[in-house]
Amino acid sequence: MPKSANALVKPALLVWARAEAHLGIEEAAKRARVSPERLESWEDGNSTPTVKQLRTLAKVYRQNFAAFYLSKPPESKRPNLRDYRRLPGVSYDSLSSALVFEIRDAMERREIALELYAEAGEDLPVFSESTTLSEAPEAVGGRIRSSLGINMDQQSRFRKGRTAFNSWRQAVEGVGVLVFQATQIPVEEMRGFSLSDRPLPAIVVNRKDACVARCFTLLHEFTHLMLHASGLCDLQDSIHRSPEEQRIEVFCNHVAASTLVPQQSLLNQDIVISHGRDPNWSGAELSDLARRYAVSREVMVRRLLTLGLTDLEFYQGQREKLLDEFESRPKSTRGFLPPSTNVVSAAGKPFVRLVLNAMYSNQITANDVSSYLGIRLKHINRIEQSVWETRQGI
Repeated sequence: MPKSANALVKPALLVWARAEAHLGIEEAAKRARVSPERLESWEDGNSTPTVKQLRTLAKVYRQNFAAFYLSKPPESKRPNLRDYRRLPGVSYDSLSSALVFEIRDAMERREIALELYAEAGEDLPVFSESTTLSEAPEAVGGRIRSSLGINMDQQSRFRKGRTAFNSWRQAVEGVGVLVFQATQIPVEEMRGFSLSDRPLPAIVVNRKDACVARCFTLLHEFTHLMLHASGLCDLQDSIHRSPEEQRIEVFCNHVAASTLVPQQSLLNQDIVISHGRDPNWSGAELSDLARRYAVSREVMVRRLLTLGLTDLEFYQGQREKLLDEFESRPKSTRGFLPPSTNVVSAAGKPFVRLVLNAMYSNQITANDVSSYLGIRLKHINRIEQSVWETRQGI
């Protein structure tokens, strides 16, 4: 077979692409299946990769192949994203490559959506909800429920976590927010993040998390959007944040919990009325209440504490117990998702429909659809069937 030609690429662009992917020499070389010494030689300009090797690097770094032939490295596109996780002293530069790719994907999908709306001449959906830290969290939760159009009668029929998440997701998407799901990030690293730019702000939740936990993350990040405060979150209360960041996270947690479990509804539950003032709750009681609202037991214990129905000692004991259960849980055993199901789950039906409609109106080609959705052309028919069906997604 003929030998692949050398790629006439500037070494500075190889360094730039690896840095943008947040990969060290060792890891990048491993993924590209070359030795670290060879990769360093390319970046130093002492040798040159072949075109085939450069295509491999483009896939590893998640860059367009043509980007390596620019005259100089482009300016980095970094989101105005504050890190609210319990990791003191971290910066965007310290994020893992997988998390950076998820952030980049969310930004690119949002940009694609804006372009497609503009090319179609359609009005953009307007997200108009807002709040401040001075507003009562319980009142904000009530406003969110009203805006999303989910009442207690509907919520009482959710029961299963997957139904609950898909219903809350659809409601959030309906008020002008793009909702994506990260698929490759450990829950310990990130529960969710939000991009509050208008129009079309975006929320990303971690698909590796339990469905009921994703509901809380979704509404936590929704509150970040209302505050115009993009954030990368793990949703845990912590003293390791700055006072301002801590205040924001506590506020978002309170609003998310009050949205999912309205105060008056909880106080009117027979279990709560009959329980009395004892701060200790049995596992059966907590599980029963959690099922009624399709939330996690952690959310339920949080609400009981906030509403004065338990004390800090019980709450902390339950938090430690739930944390132990979380850390000892078996890894996800989710079976293989068909590519068509996977892309709709990750990108969301509104985004996928927007891309498909652009193809139907000849604004973009089938190859563009494949590129925008990150999927092979042979799966487009199945994707079309999926996004126009009324059944719930993943």
